[in-house]
Amino acid sequence: MATISDTDLTKKLEDSNIQTSTTEKDSANTIKTQANEAFKNCDYEKAIELYTKAIEIHPDAILYSNRSFAYLRREWYGYALIDAKKALEYDPKYIKAYYRRASAHMALGKYPSALSDYEYVKKACPNDKDATLKYEECKKIVTRIRFEKAIAVDDSGKSVANQIDLSSMPVETEYDGPHLEGDGRVTKTFMQALLPYFEKQKTLHKKYAYQIILQILSIFKSLPTLIDVTVPPKHKFTICGDIHGQFYDLLNIFKLNGLPSDENPYLFNGDFVDRGSFSMECILTLFGFKVLYPNHFFLARGNHESITMNQMYGFEGEVKAKYTVQMFQLFTEVFNYLPLAHCINNKVLVMHGGLFSKDDVTLKDIRAVDRVRQPPEDGLMSEILWSDPQPQNGRSESKRGVGLQFGPDVTERFLKLNNLEYVVRSHEVKQEGYELAHNDKCITIFSAPNYCDTMGNKGAFITITGDNVTPKFTSYTAVSHPAVRPMMYANQSSLFGLM
Repeated sequence: MATISDTDLTKKLEDSNIQTSTTEKDSANTIKTQANEAFKNCDYEKAIELYTKAIEIHPDAILYSNRSFAYLRREWYGYALIDAKKALEYDPKYIKAYYRRASAHMALGKYPSALSDYEYVKKACPNDKDATLKYEECKKIVTRIRFEKAIAVDDSGKSVANQIDLSSMPVETEYDGPHLEGDGRVTKTFMQALLPYFEKQKTLHKKYAYQIILQILSIFKSLPTLIDVTVPPKHKFTICGDIHGQFYDLLNIFKLNGLPSDENPYLFNGDFVDRGSFSMECILTLFGFKVLYPNHFFLARGNHESITMNQMYGFEGEVKAKYTVQMFQLFTEVFNYLPLAHCINNKVLVMHGGLFSKDDVTLKDIRAVDRVRQPPEDGLMSEILWSDPQPQNGRSESKRGVGLQFGPDVTERFLKLNNLEYVVRSHEVKQEGYELAHNDKCITIFSAPNYCDTMGNKGAFITITGDNVTPKFTSYTAVSHPAVRPMMYANQSSLFGLM
């Protein structure tokens, strides 16, 4: 009877393993092609799902790097960083993985780490203009930060607002826009003239822009970190999420739901600027209505009302292009005074990001947060601005690299502790413009339709009444706008292509 030698058996097993490995690789490559196509169609959720499926079959550096790229597009910088590192475990010399890791570090404000990776890419690809551009951009930021630290002095009493000289800003006779008359206070007539003026892509005079910003700074300085909002019975109240510089969609909200007034109050829940290229028009409109209706128009800080985000995603460049460097510095000061949360009728808590890394946080703790600063990397303020809900119980590491993810049990305990009915947050693109999670107790509202002109999502807003806080949702599609691309004023690259 014939027998199989150990050598023959080993060879057969090796051949079988090679054949299996080849089949798995081919299958993974087929799925990768589908994922790449979804990415090109800006369906990043589908792309991530397909890259994940391919990774489960046959992981390699390219798949992790491509998924990292998709995470970057979704602004999930924590996940992007993890995948870039994983790609480098599979191939320590894979250039695109260094690029992805640098981009994630850059988005998270970790500039020295980003610079190290960009330097590696630049040396490996000396003729790549994009790599050189990103390296030089990051190097300037690192150099500037080091210089600012070196010359730093105690400037606790220093304010950009004190350096503004309105008398040195004459209004030219050829200026054809709205004017702030008399004491310079914003009026209803001024706002009614401002919106169509902006709609025609015209620029408000610098003097009036400064006047609005200075007035809003005075108002924000008088406000607490957590604002209690009282909505009378039968009266409507509207909550909007991220606007992100999409001015023409902001106008559409007012068309659908009415202009702000004492009888038609609004709350805009952060991320007014960045990404869209009409951030100046958005922020001056929102600030103008806040000045006009200080007790019936509310604004909360988002994670994009910060210097790191503004430098990355276009607002700094837009302010400098349309106005001055000094004005951007003033905006940075103003953003530091934005309230962090609103509590409506002691029943609904509204904040940009989400809940916390511990269970004993009360409204009193939120009120006590020292908000007048740039957002820190951790702590209550960071979590208010950055956290996201997750479907499973418990808490987990943030997909964004800042804040955390919290489950329905966390939401339930928070609501019970603080005697609230539900929380409203923004911060995430949703296909219908909103999403109910955690047994309908954690609601996401996102008001920028077709985000960045690529996502294809609807925008939405919430309406409630003082005697019935059950949310009603209005979804809407994007409206047309002038041919100005998103992030026109941001120095952003394509981050190398897919493989």
